[in-house]
Amino acid sequence: MSNAAKDVNSVSTIICPLNTDGVTLQRVYVNPTTHGLCISNGTTGTDYGVTHALRDDNGVTVLMGVSSSDFVTPVPIYADSSGNMLTKST
Repeated sequence: MSNAAKDVNSVSTIICPLNTDGVTLQRVYVNPTTHGLCISNGTTGTDYGVTHALRDDNGVTVLMGVSSSDFVTPVPIYADSSGNMLTKST
């Protein structure tokens, strides 16, 4: 498990479950020069059935979205082991 990093004001950074198991937490990385979010485009994932916000050891929750199938069900947003948030462009 990777705890979210915090800034000097105790604001937490983004953490996401790994796309390999849906429960191991991974910090999401940002390019320090461009301030752009590191993403992996066009990836596929597996639904591990987790529909609640996992928490790290400090109580920080993972990033969540809403299902594009029913527009209601909460879905955790995955990251890969390199710290890239997964996305699928349409």
